[in-house]
Amino acid sequence: MIAENLTEIRERISQAIQKSGREPGSARLVTVSKQVDIARIGEARTAGAVIFGENKIQEAVPKIEQIGSQDIIWHFIGHLQKNKVKFLDERFDLIHSVDSLELAEKIAKQCQSENRVQRVLLQVNVSGETAKFGMEPGELEKQMDNFSRLQGIMVEGLMTIPPFHPDPGNSRKHFSRLRELREQCEKQNEVSLHELSMGMSHDFEVAVEEGATLVRVGTAIFGPRRATPGG
Repeated sequence: MIAENLTEIRERISQAIQKSGREPGSARLVTVSKQVDIARIGEARTAGAVIFGENKIQEAVPKIEQIGSQDIIWHFIGHLQKNKVKFLDERFDLIHSVDSLELAEKIAKQCQSENRVQRVLLQVNVSGETAKFGMEPGELEKQMDNFSRLQGIMVEGLMTIPPFHPDPGNSRKHFSRLRELREQCEKQNEVSLHELSMGMSHDFEVAVEEGATLVRVGTAIFGPRRATPGG
């Protein structure tokens, strides 16, 4: 079932790319493996999943240590507490959820001490939903230059989680807003923000149509789990 689900999701991503006139392969699938056991992650890996997304450090670390990183990539997509930064090590190719300058500075300092550079995305709360993490758009624009100056991290794009709505089309305005915000920041700060992480199981096709380069899909692949942000 996992293999069939992955095939279907990939096909739907390809169709959304084609519909929007984008280059083939310009949106990649992050298979969200939070609360998924080792065996089912292995099944997804065998079926061709390459990028796996985890949202809790304490769950991710033992999984990565057991499964490893041969032929696959791990992304951290959940809310990252500052006191967990020390556990990042080199486990994650990309962190999607840097939601403040303070957190970015903490990660940068840790990475400098380890003589490495961590790729990150900046999480933006484009909807203004109080329950969501992320910077307000105005805060991002105000701080973008400070983010880009940090040593030890490389800001590669933006991420958002829109409010859940039964109609996937309701997410479109939020995805469009993130894309426009990316364009504004690039123009004003002369930076390249080539990644847009947006779209989950119920609305990833709309996200691809609006420019997503990374879509975070878990439930549509592995089935329902406890409702938590990120997949």
